[in-house]
Amino acid sequence: MGTTWVVTGCGGQLGSALVALLEGEGESVQALSHAELDVAESAAVRSLLSTPAPGPKIVVNAAAFTHVDRCEREPEAAGRGNAQAPAVLAAACREAGARLVHLSTDYVFPGDADRPYRETDPTGPRTVYGQTKLAGEEAVRNASEDFLVVRTSWVFGRGRNFIASILAQAELRRRGEVQGPLRVVSDQRGRPTYAADLARGIRRLVEVGARGLYHVANAGEATWWDLARASLDEAGYRGLEVERIRTRDLEAGAPRPAWSVLDCSKAEEAGVRMRHWREAVAAYLGSGDSPISSAHQKRISND
Repeated sequence: MGTTWVVTGCGGQLGSALVALLEGEGESVQALSHAELDVAESAAVRSLLSTPAPGPKIVVNAAAFTHVDRCEREPEAAGRGNAQAPAVLAAACREAGARLVHLSTDYVFPGDADRPYRETDPTGPRTVYGQTKLAGEEAVRNASEDFLVVRTSWVFGRGRNFIASILAQAELRRRGEVQGPLRVVSDQRGRPTYAADLARGIRRLVEVGARGLYHVANAGEATWWDLARASLDEAGYRGLEVERIRTRDLEAGAPRPAWSVLDCSKAEEAGVRMRHWREAVAAYLGSGDSPISSAHQKRISND
């Protein structure tokens, strides 16, 4: 008898990538958007997990309140989505005998290191987003040692993301609707991660029975300027100027970590081999989820 995968937050970048991967491999998948399941609602979650399904259930929680600046303005909503919801889901999974995979973030760290963060390094989030995400992952890990928490960083994939925003701004300049260079931060460093690759990494960790805490991100390091420049070059905007700016030049509502590079050697030892982020960017821009693809443009026009 096969396994049933339950994916919450299926409309997001990771959720949609994971559903596409699993369905493509013939797995039984129950994909749930926030409108279909509020993960913080205990009764609804318990009802879902008590429903009979083929084989054991693996629940992947890709739902979260991810807007970093809004988290500062709406701490109660952030706490509900990032801390309360995972706690509810973890308790329900433990009761139902389901295996839980929960997604967390590089923002649980203070962002002031000078080497990649390991899973064993002390946390110290400096934002409401990071604080609530840390509370959520701790709730999951405290509920069961058999559950899996995956931290990742700088995700891009289907839908709204940094690369899509950069390319949209580039196109406005190409058309002459906006003047002047793009301005992108060059003093934050991390590991860009393609949602499709992250989905495959999670799939691999589940296959090998990984438990506990793992970091998963594409290989290599980059600044946001590096990521913007590589994306523009790949998409045919090589001549577009991109000005380097510093984080302090932004009017952000929440502080951004200067350093959020994750050490993924533990996942690599488990068999998760992630390609370099530059290769991942090229793959994304050549996919149907790319903001420059005809398939993507058709979806936008139909929305």
